[in-house]
Amino acid sequence: MTKVSFCGISGSGMSALAQILKHKGYTVIGSDRSFDQGKDARNKQALIDMGIEIKPQNGSAITNDVDTLYVSTAVEDSIPDVKAALDKNIPIKKRSDLLAEIFHEYPHNIAVGGTSGKTTVTAMIGYVLDKLGKNPCMINGGLLRNYDNQPGIPNIIYNKGDICVIEADESDGSIEKYHPYIALINNISIDHKSLDELCLLFNNFAQRAKHGIVVNADCEYTKNIRHPQKTVSFSVNGNDADLKAYDIQALPNGTQYTLDGKTFTLKLIGKFNVSNALSAIAACSLLGVDKFEAAKTLEGFLGTHRRLEVIGSEKGITVIDDFAHNPDKVAGSMSALRSYPGRLILMFQPHGFSPMRLMGKEIITAFTNRMNSQDILLMPEIYFAGGTVKRDISSADFIKQALDAGKQAHFFETRAAVKEFILKNAQAGDRIVVMGARDNSLPDFCREILKEIK
Repeated sequence: MTKVSFCGISGSGMSALAQILKHKGYTVIGSDRSFDQGKDARNKQALIDMGIEIKPQNGSAITNDVDTLYVSTAVEDSIPDVKAALDKNIPIKKRSDLLAEIFHEYPHNIAVGGTSGKTTVTAMIGYVLDKLGKNPCMINGGLLRNYDNQPGIPNIIYNKGDICVIEADESDGSIEKYHPYIALINNISIDHKSLDELCLLFNNFAQRAKHGIVVNADCEYTKNIRHPQKTVSFSVNGNDADLKAYDIQALPNGTQYTLDGKTFTLKLIGKFNVSNALSAIAACSLLGVDKFEAAKTLEGFLGTHRRLEVIGSEKGITVIDDFAHNPDKVAGSMSALRSYPGRLILMFQPHGFSPMRLMGKEIITAFTNRMNSQDILLMPEIYFAGGTVKRDISSADFIKQALDAGKQAHFFETRAAVKEFILKNAQAGDRIVVMGARDNSLPDFCREILKEIK
């Protein structure tokens, strides 16, 4: 039996692949420094419950019978597991290489690309195909709320069919490794790379598709991309497209829209989620699924954790957890939040100095363009995960930008100080929104706020 080890197994991408290999009959062990620090206890227990052995990240997970060590892009050679594998001449492979290997085992594979919405659209496609008996394998970066009660971490759907649905990540260039049956491009906007680089990556991605592509007719950078065989386009803004949603209305706990004369309801808020739904419906239609049947199935989709997820309400104050971390995601979340009444107390935790140097000004503009005079933007210092990166900017610089735009905004050295401000100032009718990416402790931070409001 093949034995493999995962270094950084708690990460969303790594944990998903570890679980897939476990389902396929591999012996899987892993380590994560978060576990060693007493963090991510839920993930650790979920993996253990699946039969995955968890070791300290001290090299002990690398025994002589390990066939391969899998690592994420961020893992350094100085980490004990990596050093142990090098000493024992055990092959070391990147997470993205393993994902590509698994993906290409399935003839009818769908790769979901785009700057924003990949996680939700991947989850939607997996959910629809699963509920309609198509037996998909789905590998995701987010946690699917519909699958919270399945064993393990709910970022996969595992079936033994011929369909595989994945997120195709452009941030590390790994999108170039995928040759999909269907390629989906949800949108293109500035994020980890320049627009020129992104447009080239996604155009090449589309041309590698064997069967067809899905493109967003509302995005200026995707609307003209075409595939030699099949192209299905979608729009929520009235543009010329194969699938068009109209009469989009915000409901107390969701969104209603009309598709070709038939009305459907999502359990998700925001026009951008209707766009995500059309994207998923279009992809399923390329596999022969009736568009109305797909839309009807999506009415049961609960979404993914950390995407405008309501953690709870106390004393008339609602706490919301959100993954938004680039200009488009912030704009989409803010537009959805603005569809409902109430003051917004927004905590944005920026992740990484390089991303904030690239797009920080655009992120703050996405906030300030949609904040009213009552809303408050709060920022702790830029999240620093270690390394030798240049630390020449601060959250204080971006708070100044918000103040210059005439908005209420405050900088705090620590997240604890942000929480203290929130608890002191929140009132009935407020919505506290915690935004940020790549930090598994943010949901716990939301729950702490909610608990202390009580």
